[in-house]
Amino acid sequence: MSAIKAVCDKKVDLDEVLDKYGIFKRYHVEIIMLAFFAFATNTMYCTNYVFAAEKVSYRCKDDMKDAAFCSASNSTHYCSEWVYDEPNSFVAYFELACHEWKRTLVGTVHSFGYMCGLLLVGPMSDRVGRKTAIVITGVLGAVFGTLRSFSTWYWFYIAMEFLEAAIGDTCSPMYVLTLEIVSTKKKLVYLMISSFGFGFGGVAGAFAAWLTPDWRWFLRAIYTPAFLFFFYKYLLDESPRWLLTKGKKDEAVKILQDAAKKNKITIEKNSLDNLTCEVRENVKFSVLLKDTFKSKTLRKRFFVCLIWWTTSTFVNYGLMINSVSLQGNKYVNFALTILVDLPATVAVTYILIHFKRKVPLMLSFFAGAVLCMSQPFLPSNLPWLSLTVYMAGKLMCSFYFSITYLYTLELFPTYTRNSMHALCSSLGRIGSIVAPQTPLLTVYYPGLPSFVFGVAALVAGLSTFLVPDIADDALPDTVHQAEALGKPKIPSKAVGTYNEGFDTQM
Repeated sequence: MSAIKAVCDKKVDLDEVLDKYGIFKRYHVEIIMLAFFAFATNTMYCTNYVFAAEKVSYRCKDDMKDAAFCSASNSTHYCSEWVYDEPNSFVAYFELACHEWKRTLVGTVHSFGYMCGLLLVGPMSDRVGRKTAIVITGVLGAVFGTLRSFSTWYWFYIAMEFLEAAIGDTCSPMYVLTLEIVSTKKKLVYLMISSFGFGFGGVAGAFAAWLTPDWRWFLRAIYTPAFLFFFYKYLLDESPRWLLTKGKKDEAVKILQDAAKKNKITIEKNSLDNLTCEVRENVKFSVLLKDTFKSKTLRKRFFVCLIWWTTSTFVNYGLMINSVSLQGNKYVNFALTILVDLPATVAVTYILIHFKRKVPLMLSFFAGAVLCMSQPFLPSNLPWLSLTVYMAGKLMCSFYFSITYLYTLELFPTYTRNSMHALCSSLGRIGSIVAPQTPLLTVYYPGLPSFVFGVAALVAGLSTFLVPDIADDALPDTVHQAEALGKPKIPSKAVGTYNEGFDTQM
């Protein structure tokens, strides 16, 4: 770690300064609004294919019995012309009768693109900054999404779907910036309020599809607003924490001063001048990432986080796919399904404020495991009991998914935080890719998918024993500080460095 040097004579942790800002003052309310919009678009784009490429019934025009006559090879050999119930649909336009795999491929490509994109967006955010990454991905998402609405060739549509998912989503860098802009004590409530954007986006997307049933206009309706991300260049500030780790202390101080002015508070100049900031100069990003993985402690955390993410995506998407479709308006039902996560967000925030991370995460994994594993053994003549247990399992899934998202960010150092989070999230998306195949297990036993979800949650819960329990620890900036999480905080004699941890005054 010879490339690290302390540039402050007196240590004043950034967390101490951020704690003086009220999260309901003008500056932080503006960031909440910007984050809300970013998270809303994330939900709309991640679920757009549910409505854009929705399943449509069709029949052979010459068939009087409404039979499809699809052969085993998925060809249309037995029919010269198909009639679709929705002539303006995606399936009808690209003539996908008897080619169901092409329709479902849209969602698979989106998930795969999102997985690949996290490996690009995370390092980009750590290298060029959170703000720059948000602007670039936001505008690219608008471009690729809008271009898709003009597609006349199926494979061009698929290519744009992949690119939009890969490099057109602002969620990861926006979430990290939101976490880094507030103090440790206030981040949970701040993230909870910002995260309401996810639910709003799901509801807005459902009703946009309802109002614009034509798939082209639906895509234009949800992607055109994303061009507004260009103005984030002027409306959003860079993360002061990221700037400090890059040696740009003057820029970080100016942002903090402007924020104080907006919030009408006074921050002592001495506190800003003496901010603790460990800088890595002229060090390649690959070296920074290598330093992170060189740590046995952080390697172990990475594999545990990978188990969390794989389980969370696998069970979340698996429960959605294997659930029985609700009767009624499909748009309203989808909106209600999304809204179920809102009380889960509030509950998780309350729990994490009053407890640490480890126990709530383990309990939610174990509770989810019990609920899923018991599902196949419930009496078939009590549908209300089956539905209640299912919803409880979904609630537990929302719990541990939310905790996993935050916990992962808190376990790694600042200069590779977004990259490690993106790496875990990306590789963990394997769960969302495998989940659509779980209905095939019903051939062997109807309740096998739910049982498998329970086993996965059980394994994830047991793996949580291998990571430290944290709550009020300030975000670590270096590998040394990250390794010290959960240990007694004993300052060393050296200025700006610590033997076991780092000190923060709350």
